[in-house]
Amino acid sequence: MEQLLPVIAVAALPVLFAITLHEAAHGFVAGRLGDPTARMLGRLSLNPLRHIDPVGTLLVPAGLLILSVLTSAPPFIFGWARPVPVNVNNLRHPRRGMAWVAAAGPAANLLMALCWALVMKLALMLQGTLDWVAAPLFYMGIAGISVNILLMVLNLLPLPPLDGGRVVAGFLPPRLAAGYDRIEPYGLVIVLGLLFTGVLGAVLFPLAGALTDAIRLLFGLPPWRL
Repeated sequence: MEQLLPVIAVAALPVLFAITLHEAAHGFVAGRLGDPTARMLGRLSLNPLRHIDPVGTLLVPAGLLILSVLTSAPPFIFGWARPVPVNVNNLRHPRRGMAWVAAAGPAANLLMALCWALVMKLALMLQGTLDWVAAPLFYMGIAGISVNILLMVLNLLPLPPLDGGRVVAGFLPPRLAAGYDRIEPYGLVIVLGLLFTGVLGAVLFPLAGALTDAIRLLFGLPPWRL
């Protein structure tokens, strides 16, 4: 418990905003492309309470985090928020528009990872003068970069209903897209199967590690271990 509580305290805010802002980005882009549904329902708010799913946003990520600490396994954060409603028929170009709406979520995660890198940079500047502020900011930055990069890479997997699957479907010919979309009811089961067999981690961690190293080098940050 002594090891677990600091991890939860540091990771809670980055995980919460990584998931909720991901969903808000979907609604924002949908609005720009002609669908006001998310705005009308108040889902463009940056207030996390409007996007939280009790199971997907709180219980599942917390459970995985606790499991990783107790087993000393590499942390794997998997979760979801309440999906932002999008009426495809309102989009000016429904198929391509939905692809851009889907891509907005991972793009938001990438932007947040870059913002957390700036937080880490600030923490390094404060070291030696305001250590009581620098230390939590530094570790929150690590959590923020790691969580957002993992969620981005996960969601870009070309498997419906993940965002990557919707992007692929949006650029396929209509007949191929219709067949591809039939995978969606089984998508979550496939993802969980890949997770528990270790295949998902074998794909995600090298990609996420490479992107994390690129951000670290870009901002001149020291290496860290998860």
